[in-house]
Parts: sequence; structure tokens; C-alpha cells
Amino acid sequence: MRLLQRMMFAIAVVALAAGSAWAQTPTTPAPPATQKPAEQPPAAPPPSASAAPRPFPEGAKVAYIDLQFIASNSVEGRAATAKIQEYAKKKTAELEGKQKSLEAARQKLLQGGTVLSDSARSQMEKDIEKQARELQYAQQEAQSEQQSLTQDLQNDFQTRLNPIIDQVANEKGLHLVLSIADSGAVWVNTGLNISAEVMKRLDSAKPAAAPPVKK
Repeated sequence: MRLLQRMMFAIAVVALAAGSAWAQTPTTPAPPATQKPAEQPPAAPPPSASAAPRPFPEGAKVAYIDLQFIASNSVEGRAATAKIQEYAKKKTAELEGKQKSLEAARQKLLQGGTVLSDSARSQMEKDIEKQARELQYAQQEAQSEQQSLTQDLQNDFQTRLNPIIDQVANEKGLHLVLSIADSGAVWVNTGLNISAEVMKRLDSAKPAAAPPVKK
């Protein structure tokens, strides 16, 4: 749905930053350093949403919303972003632990391999290969879980936001509500921006029941 394509931009940024760290797969003898999620600066409200409000034009039948602004600044949007950040932090710590263990095993093999018997050296190499496979699997699993979590949060956000947009549009007698990011407009009357009103109602709405925890 074009109207909601950009609503979870802030969450996606965090998720992609975490995903870049999980994508490192140590399959070579000299493993790359584990990347940490990039620190993301606080999202700044776009000028169209943060500018001084103008009155809604009388008789207007078209309005627009800034979905990135709502996702970045609403209570629910910030809470969703925090969940993604917390998940990324937890998984990154787990993967870093596995990466360090693998690096230590490789270093031990390099330093003491010459004094090991052929069978002992072969066993260490097999153990290292097993750890590398397990780390690769853990990275892929973390990415899959992150994508699932992000999708669940986005769906929940969309489910709660749509009725509020519909409510505001009906009250104002609107025929069309556009997403400013997708409209292609080079100029708009900022009085047509109903983002603040939609976000205010979203923040004051009764919180949705927490989804069951996935095991």
C-alpha cells in the first residue's frame, strides 16, 4: 500500500544497521572483525511536519501526511524502534561472543599447530569448521528473526494507524489523503498537513494488547 510504504523508515534504518553486522560470515582463515550496528542519530522531524502549524484550508478535499515523521516521533513508533534496537544489541553481543571464540580457536591452531599430532590438528580444524558453520547459521537466523520482528511491528503499526487516518479524513470531509514522500509535489500548502493531528490521536489511543512472545 503506497500510503504506508515509508511509515517504518526509522525502524528500517536500525534494522539494516543490525543486519550489516550479522551478515559477516567467517569462512576464511583470517576472519574479518565483527561489525557493530552503526550508531543512528535521532531522527529529525522533516520541515513540513515540524514547521509552525497553519490552519487547514476551508473546503479542502485533499490532505497529506508525513508517515516518516509519525513513525519517528509517535509514542508507538519510538517504542517499536526501541524494540528493534534492543533486539539488535542482544543478538550482536551473542554473535560477538561466538566470533571471539572462533578467533581464539584459530589463533590457538596457528600458534600450536606445529607441535600437534596429525590427528589432533585434524580434530582442531574440524572443530573450527564446525564453529564457523554454527556462527554462519546464527547470523542467518538472527537476520530472519529481525525481519520477522520488524514486519510484525510494522503490521501492528499499520493496523492501528489506518483507522485513525480514516477517522480524521471523514471528519474533514476529505476525498484523498496523500503520503508527502510519494506525492511528487514540488510545493504544498502546509495547512494540508494532518500528520500532527493523526499522531496525536495515535498517541492517545488505547494501547493494543501485546502480541504473544514467540518461543
